[in-house]
Amino acid sequence: MKSKTALETLSITTKVVLPNDTNTLGNLFGGQLLAWMDVISSVAAHRHCKRVVVTASVNNVSFRTPIKQGSIVTLEAKVSRAFNSSMEVFVDVFVEDHVTGVRHKSNEAIYTFVAVDQNGGPIDVPELIPETEVEKIRYESALRRKQLSLILAGKMEAKDATELKKLFLGED
Repeated sequence: MKSKTALETLSITTKVVLPNDTNTLGNLFGGQLLAWMDVISSVAAHRHCKRVVVTASVNNVSFRTPIKQGSIVTLEAKVSRAFNSSMEVFVDVFVEDHVTGVRHKSNEAIYTFVAVDQNGGPIDVPELIPETEVEKIRYESALRRKQLSLILAGKMEAKDATELKKLFLGED
């Protein structure tokens, strides 16, 4: 199975926040943004493995600033790390200034997808090769996030979380 770079998984979509996308304050519904992020991150995961992928978890979502009705929103997703059958995908959300065209980061999220076969069972995915500094940081930290998630789900003992022990205890 041929390794892929994060850039090969890059998926971008742009949306306009319409009235039916907003709450009573005129801001984008958080659930609508989550749906947009789920779709674009699934495209990135699919580009990585070229298989059907299913959302396994939404590991982190940051709603930093409200997004107003009429805003132009761009979502950029890339696989940050691939494990056996799962892939972690980072989604960065930008809002464009109507006058200047300058974009500012508004939100971000981390999704996990699993590649599945025709029967819905997990299948192996290619290795991911990070290239940029940001990609390398996200790649390295993905294992810590995975170990923490496994501990919280009761699927791993804290004593076995090698990356978390390095982070918190300085152990190798």
